[in-house]
Amino acid sequence: MDRAESELAAHLANAARGAGIDCRHVTGLRKLSGGASKEMWAFDIEAADGTKCPLVLRRQPAGRRFSAQGLASVAAEAAVVRRVAEAGVPVPAVAFELPGGSPAGDGYVMARLEGETVGGRVLRLPELAAARAGMARQCGEILARIHAVRDHATLMLAERTSAEELAALEQRYRDTGQPRPVFEYALRWLAGHLPDTGRNVLLHGDFRTGNLMVGPEGIRAVLDWELARIGPPAYDLAWLCVGSWRFQRPDLPVGGFGTRDDLLASYAEAGGAPVDRDALHAWEVFQTMNWGVMCAGVAEAFVAGRRTVEAGVIARRASETEFDLMRLLAPGHGAWNAR
Repeated sequence: MDRAESELAAHLANAARGAGIDCRHVTGLRKLSGGASKEMWAFDIEAADGTKCPLVLRRQPAGRRFSAQGLASVAAEAAVVRRVAEAGVPVPAVAFELPGGSPAGDGYVMARLEGETVGGRVLRLPELAAARAGMARQCGEILARIHAVRDHATLMLAERTSAEELAALEQRYRDTGQPRPVFEYALRWLAGHLPDTGRNVLLHGDFRTGNLMVGPEGIRAVLDWELARIGPPAYDLAWLCVGSWRFQRPDLPVGGFGTRDDLLASYAEAGGAPVDRDALHAWEVFQTMNWGVMCAGVAEAFVAGRRTVEAGVIARRASETEFDLMRLLAPGHGAWNAR
């Protein structure tokens, strides 16, 4: 380990001991790939008797700002993970949090699970074929459990109605400074079609292929809770169906692995309030534009000089969402009629 890694290991050991964990050493510290907005570090805690516990640190990199749409801190994310775990949602168990003011930053430590998270691999690996066959129904059941959490007031999450979500989306689009006729048309369509059920629930906020850890038996864990919020239930259901998360499987609208019929049926069977297909369609239009505006925002930053390879790849996808929106908004188009 270099000096910075040795210091991080020492801070992790101190935080673990402060949480009452038997920690003689932190070993095997290594930075993980992925994590567009947060750093992820794998390591083991070695106890006095020599046993090892595999863990992962999720922290906010020094000097990087939180997403304007996300939670106020990584510690706040840990509180959400603990709450949904109590409701039976599969998540990595939170071991401890970094104390406030820690030189290691703002973060928390969770159990290190094994499984596949890369979307393209989840949809292609032969050993996950049986898992894919049941994942749409499993997603409906998990979302119903998340949406059933009622004691979420102490989490201090942002809350928006459908109308407030639409107003916020339009403002973020205007802020990109990039006029796009398809987005303009979608906004007008949404103003007349986005339903408001008047019932808001706890949302994951980014429930999609890529944030689901999958093993041969199915979904092992739901990851990345930084966009958790309170809002309309269809927000999560529709985000899972956005075309960009299907990874070359447009024929399977739920994450590239399942059907809308299975998703909605299992959601209702698990206790979720029924969501009709017209409402899901409207929210799919909303979420497709939502992803497009995110990409356009990255494009704006890229043009302004904040350039990375990842940003360049994401920025070009704004145009892809315009194509997806035209298909979704064309009367009778197969993009929506697929079950």
